Amino acid sequence: MLIPHDTRIALDTVVDLMNTAPEGDRDDALGDIEALQSFVHAHKISDVGQLGAADLRAVREVRDRFTAVFSAPDARIAATLINQLVAAAGTTPQLTDHDGYDWHVHYFAPGASVADHLGADCGMALAFIVVAGEQERLRRCEAPDCGRAFVDLSRNRSRRYCDSRTCGNRLHVAAYRARRKEAAG
Repeated sequence: MLIPHDTRIALDTVVDLMNTAPEGDRDDALGDIEALQSFVHAHKISDVGQLGAADLRAVREVRDRFTAVFSAPDARIAATLINQLVAAAGTTPQLTDHDGYDWHVHYFAPGASVADHLGADCGMALAFIVVAGEQERLRRCEAPDCGRAFVDLSRNRSRRYCDSRTCGNRLHVAAYRARRKEAAG
């Protein structure tokens, strides 16, 4: 699956944003405005002004909407959710080249809030996946104690874990030890 650079960055941002949500013992990684500022800086989200409490609430709401897209049982429901998300963001496509990146499309209006920026650009990246008939690539980690979001970009859509070095390896080691214990039994 060929994904343009800006779409890939937006997909990574969606996943990272979703994975800030509190889950189980994990606290909300967007617990305050400073955390939101760090997220914006780490993801090089451009054209963002001063952030406040309203921005934090709005970004958490957008995060919940992305989570609903990942959980959608079929493409029609995902499309409806994405359409609502990008419409609410006031999508305004514009070609741009900035910060050392070649020409790409920004879907947010100039001066848009960070939530609208995320809703528009990241929503359109998710739309790209649905249009390509690849919604099944929007996944959650299969490790029983994880559940983090990821986009499976493997050639044969076989990725099962958010990170093979942590969740995947941990489960493979546990299975190996269980087999050895049973064989020694």
